[in-house]
Amino acid sequence: MPAETETETETETETETAEPGAARTADVAPAGPQPLGVGRTPTGNAEVDALLERLGDADHLTPDGHIEVYEDVHRGLRDALTALDTRPGPPAPAPGAPRAPHTP
Repeated sequence: MPAETETETETETETETAEPGAARTADVAPAGPQPLGVGRTPTGNAEVDALLERLGDADHLTPDGHIEVYEDVHRGLRDALTALDTRPGPPAPAPGAPRAPHTP
């Protein structure tokens, strides 16, 4: 068995006495919020695309700040979908108004 150098012995001693995972994290500074790098594909609807871009705001927030962004985007998408159901057309007949006769 080859003789151990002083550096190898010190490293082994530090590793044996340190808590698990401590040696790996000691050199790494705690990171703040990091972008996930998730791409967003344009939908062709300017309103929806703006809302999807808003999701990028969450990249710079801590996890407890994500909920506000997600709720805002969800509300906007829900409103956009609701607007699709409100299509222009002839006005609905007033309640109790006479109907046109049905012809076969």
